[in-house]
Amino acid sequence: MKKENNSASCEMCVNYVFDEEDECYSCLVNLDEDEYMRFCGSREFYCPYFRLDDEYGVVRHQI
Repeated sequence: MKKENNSASCEMCVNYVFDEEDECYSCLVNLDEDEYMRFCGSREFYCPYFRLDDEYGVVRHQI
């Protein structure tokens, strides 16, 4: 199984959604304090919750 690129930007993640109430994008995952500090302090942080928002993945699976 191919490992997804977790170093990609949050904008490519399925967990990064638009909140209509706050009128901004945010992550659905609640990071604990240590994960949040690693995320903010490093460009190389590996996000274990990253899932590529691949809307064509289902179609490719059906072929």
